[in-house]
Amino acid sequence: MKTVSRIMLAATLIGSVALTGCAYNSSSPDVYTASQAQREETVRMATVESVRGVKISSNNGQPSGLGAIGGGALGGVAAGSAIGGGNGSIIAGIIGGLAGAVAGNAVENSVATKNGLEITVRLDNGDLRAITQTSNGEVFQAGERVRLLSSGGVTRVTH
Repeated sequence: MKTVSRIMLAATLIGSVALTGCAYNSSSPDVYTASQAQREETVRMATVESVRGVKISSNNGQPSGLGAIGGGALGGVAAGSAIGGGNGSIIAGIIGGLAGAVAGNAVENSVATKNGLEITVRLDNGDLRAITQTSNGEVFQAGERVRLLSSGGVTRVTH
């Protein structure tokens, strides 16, 4: 195996391992972090005013670049070693690297996006609040009573 191919393979593996650490970031009402467990939460009752589906990006709309780097490395190695020789191989590697970077970036953005709900509620005192959380299959409908669980700046809507 050529030295360049080994470096590209190592970069791809490191990028893949690094991405696994970013893969789980939940705003689900069913998932608590260790620091949130066994803490008192304020409970408020409210009535659902509206619910709409949203997309939640765990990377705050800013990809880390690891998807593009990993995809570029993989695309460059795959295309460069599979197509032609000499200058043809170099050109194929560059094109494969660019295509891989675009695809890797798209995959990273897709993995970092989850389906969510924006739930607008009216508190018993008349105030309106909107809470966005990941969708966990729990169905909320306008007019139904729900509980808002709040602690440390995090609010969850549940039945």
